[in-house]
Amino acid sequence: MARRVAIVGAGVSGLASVKCCLEEGLEPTCFERSDDLGGLWRFTEHVEEGRASLYKSVVSNSCKEMSCYSDFPFPEDYPNYVPNSQFLEYLKMYANRFNLVKCIQFKTKVCSITKCPDFTVSGQWEVVTLHEGKHESAIFDAIMVCTGFLTDPYLPLDSFPGINAFKGQYFHSRQYKHPDIFKDKRVLVVGMGNSGTDIAVEASHLAKKVFLSTTGGAWVLSRVFDSGYPWDMVFMTRFQNLLRNSLPTPIVTWWIARKMDNRFSHANYGLIPEDRTQLKEFVLNDELPGRIITGKVFIRPSIKEVKENSVIFNNTPKEEPIDIIVFATGYTFAFPFLDESVVKVEDGQASLYKYIFPAHLQKPTLAVIGLIKPLGSMIPTGETQARWAIRVLKGVNKLPPPNVMIEEVNARKENKPSWFGLCYCKALQSDYITYIDELLTYINAKPNLFSMLLTDPRLALTVFFGPCSPYQFRLTGPGKWEGARNAIMTQWDRTFKVTKSRIVQDSPSPLESLLKFFSFLALLIAVFLIFL
Repeated sequence: MARRVAIVGAGVSGLASVKCCLEEGLEPTCFERSDDLGGLWRFTEHVEEGRASLYKSVVSNSCKEMSCYSDFPFPEDYPNYVPNSQFLEYLKMYANRFNLVKCIQFKTKVCSITKCPDFTVSGQWEVVTLHEGKHESAIFDAIMVCTGFLTDPYLPLDSFPGINAFKGQYFHSRQYKHPDIFKDKRVLVVGMGNSGTDIAVEASHLAKKVFLSTTGGAWVLSRVFDSGYPWDMVFMTRFQNLLRNSLPTPIVTWWIARKMDNRFSHANYGLIPEDRTQLKEFVLNDELPGRIITGKVFIRPSIKEVKENSVIFNNTPKEEPIDIIVFATGYTFAFPFLDESVVKVEDGQASLYKYIFPAHLQKPTLAVIGLIKPLGSMIPTGETQARWAIRVLKGVNKLPPPNVMIEEVNARKENKPSWFGLCYCKALQSDYITYIDELLTYINAKPNLFSMLLTDPRLALTVFFGPCSPYQFRLTGPGKWEGARNAIMTQWDRTFKVTKSRIVQDSPSPLESLLKFFSFLALLIAVFLIFL
């Protein structure tokens, strides 16, 4: 059984891994190459090698009730979508609350992780680190890699003919920190992910002109969703997830398209995705449509050619003068401290069973946490991965035979459509609730809705029809949290506490009361039919 566990990285997944190790009676040592915890969420004015980099204005794309650790809610006075500085404060609160800092060695770079000579018997690893110029070596029973996938910028300059002749400034979005550099400039942002869209919108407040170039388009979603609720508290429910996964993919994609166009027509704004059969990651931005309609941001297709002081786009013969190009072209990832025989990265993915375990190792003593892009928050996803992984490392839970795991990994790489539910365009993308529930099943922590309906019907209805918040993952099983039920039943109170800052007396009309009554009846009928 593993006792000593080395954890690489003290970001959101690394902290969760340290806590889970302590809960399971293990001895974790977390190596963090920078001088503080927080990973992605720690803003610095300068880009640091080996660390994710964010710009000053970054705000979470998942609301606080959906992106917290499952047994540690955000403070109730925090905004629903949390600025990076407050997010870092929350992570430090978490580390202090569970006494995690004692396990972290800061300013320590992991140079190499190699199998011990007797690995086939012991499953142990030798970890070589560098701290203040001094190399040290130690033996560990297990490894948890929590370095994320936003550290190595992908900058395919060969795809942009003429870029070497460009006399203006160009850089990857990883280098971006503040919008001041765009003042009175003509700016082109290439890539319409979350970072590219954020940067284009920020630039539009200072720049002379801003272009946003996209090859395939994207669905743009506001954090403020139906009736002003946080988008993920409405979209991420067990009921909606069951409904989506029960319908044929063409119907689901049609429904998604109709929902996305409720706010504005993506076709009229030049944003509609070219491939609507496979779901790309939603772009979360509250301002983009307003910047487009007021002529502050111009959507353009892909680049045909870059000239000395201008750019020509495909299907548009006019040259557009440009001073600055920002390439928001995404990231690649690698594990430079691991040999390729342990984890090999190909075509933007690694051969990991359930996105966690190398399928071919003789001993399952290495886990990768957080190398996944769920349609949901990364914190509860990484935390749930860590809870299961640690029980595997301890020997409490067993993995299938290697051939079974390899077969599943290969099937996932092929990414064949199932013809039901959402179809994802990238291998690292995953259905959030389905994936979490699968891992919870392995540790006997998945909520039993049928049993709950008999013993606590109010909670069962809230769990099924309400937001699939992380507290649900602590209702039962190992790591059960006594405060989980109360956190679930009061999640909307915390949501409205920070927005309902002016109290208004609202007397409901008789018609509204009648509609609520009939809605409640319909809800009961739906529950009866679902659990019949």
